[in-house]
Amino acid sequence: MLKSRLKPLLNPLLKKGLLGLLLALVVGALYLNYGKQPTAIDHNTYSSHLLQPGPYQVQSEDVEFIDSSRPTQASGDYPGSDSRRLLTRIWWPLGDALQQRQPLLIYSHGFLSSRIGGSYLAENLASHGYIVAAADYPLSNYDAPGPQLVEDVVNQPGDVSFIIDQLLQRSRTEGDTLYRAIDESRIAVAGLSLGGMTTSLVAFHPTMSDARIDVAISIAGPSFMFSRRYYEHRQLPFMMIASPIDAMLEYTANARPILQNVDNAVLVTIAEASHAGFSAQATALRWMSNPDQIGCWMLERKVDTTPRKEWYDLIGSAEQGILHVPAPPVCATDPLPAAMNPIRQHWMTTLAVSSFLQSQFAVDADERQRHQNFLLQQLAYENPEVKVELAAPHSQSRVTVH
Repeated sequence: MLKSRLKPLLNPLLKKGLLGLLLALVVGALYLNYGKQPTAIDHNTYSSHLLQPGPYQVQSEDVEFIDSSRPTQASGDYPGSDSRRLLTRIWWPLGDALQQRQPLLIYSHGFLSSRIGGSYLAENLASHGYIVAAADYPLSNYDAPGPQLVEDVVNQPGDVSFIIDQLLQRSRTEGDTLYRAIDESRIAVAGLSLGGMTTSLVAFHPTMSDARIDVAISIAGPSFMFSRRYYEHRQLPFMMIASPIDAMLEYTANARPILQNVDNAVLVTIAEASHAGFSAQATALRWMSNPDQIGCWMLERKVDTTPRKEWYDLIGSAEQGILHVPAPPVCATDPLPAAMNPIRQHWMTTLAVSSFLQSQFAVDADERQRHQNFLLQQLAYENPEVKVELAAPHSQSRVTVH
């Protein structure tokens, strides 16, 4: 009886409460998606122009490539496999873009990340005509079936080559979505952190490299173990993007040597950029003073940083240019300095990556020159947190472009 009498009184209150809760959830979702945005780039700059989406809508799909010729080793309770399974996301442009063959980029994710770690780059590039693919590597992605293994990076160059094989086969298969879509003379690789090391291996290593690769970009990738001799195995355009406050990858040991070790390499330094901030997922961490707080916490839980001799043996020998030296300290900075908003960090990374690729791959020679000029001159001028340096040939001194 009491319940029936109270029900007419409670129903409006309950409805108001549910509406209030729903409104709070909507406001919260909007704030998470659109709150704490960085200051917009001046729309009168060429940087603002280059950050605009290209003329093409972008389609993406997930496919699973299985390389039955190579095994996946055991890890913890995971017994291993006689194949390597590569869940791969592919982005490509719609419309008339694929009436002409387009450049291909293979992106490699970092340790404890996934195939969507470079999605902001992939979507931008695909809107300008590129075909981009990124896989979850079997033992280094966030959802790996056992304890993640840094050492599996030595198998990831083979994964990159296998993905290139599969995509080129699709480009040669009549009726496929990607039929005649890929220009086999314009293939690039890029990657973040451990994916940056994967990039350096598949681009330069004397036995792991893929001769089809024309351009390589390492974003905060470990390189302290690579000597000048290592990079002399191949000559191709190379860019390193890094930050002096990176908590997980020591800048002076991994980024600065590029200017002495790789002729004509480009080093793009982004002040106040965090290591974790280079990943697409870092947009959710933009309320933090420094996203590397989370990155270091995850890394310290998952990685054994004790130097092991067999680790160097897996990478290669001293004769191949591999330096058998202790790894620089990881996450040793305490307290961490304030870092830039990851969204703005993504903008700076996109500008560097897209202009570097277009300086090599644009069909029109004048367009290639425009992008090269932007990268080497305008990028740093329009964005004061960026510094661009071009390595000279070994017999000359380094060139700094402000």
